[in-house]
Amino acid sequence: MAAAFLEPAAHADNFGGVRYDGQRDQLIVTMIYRGTNPNHKFSLRWGACEANQSGGLPGVTGEILDDQFIDPEEQDFRKTVHFSLAGMPCPRPASITLRTAPRFFYTLTIPG
Repeated sequence: MAAAFLEPAAHADNFGGVRYDGQRDQLIVTMIYRGTNPNHKFSLRWGACEANQSGGLPGVTGEILDDQFIDPEEQDFRKTVHFSLAGMPCPRPASITLRTAPRFFYTLTIPG
């Protein structure tokens, strides 16, 4: 697994950790965010599958969306969310790059 954080953690949604749970076929993602309340809901939107990405594997980008992205940044919050991989558009094994605004990325490989 590799993580590339292109800006310091601060006034944007960021990743506190990402892992694959093979028993439940899901991603477990800890989100770090700022707002007025802890009740933000996060969803995952898949892009198109791209052939021959990292290491010759098919790859896909998943964008993690915050339903309260315009909430004023008053406090720090942390929430662990679970995303099923049932709708992942690539065959396995595959490389997944998760993205959240503004420019935070996390890439991992999902085994076959």
